[in-house]
Amino acid sequence: MGRIASTVYTNPAEVARLERWVEELAINARVRVHMAEGAPVEGIVMVTPTIQVFKNAADDEGMNGVVKLEDPDKPGWNTLVWLGDIVRVEHLDSVTMGSSKA
Repeated sequence: MGRIASTVYTNPAEVARLERWVEELAINARVRVHMAEGAPVEGIVMVTPTIQVFKNAADDEGMNGVVKLEDPDKPGWNTLVWLGDIVRVEHLDSVTMGSSKA
């Protein structure tokens, strides 16, 4: 993946929100991810996400990250979700209990 993100975050509160999603999205957790725009996405977290430095189109530097989700019922299906787009995570199994709200 490139080092370009549509949105980057520098505000400490926004970066803390990204860090919270990293904690919520443990490897092998089955989740439904609700985003600011678009339909929720369900899948299994394949790799615990990390927050990294990206640049946006204006060349501003800031933080963001992605989580890779896969669906065992759909071989070959996977998607990347930007952490900054997430507004809520629902846990659909017992890997990580509970759900989180922004």
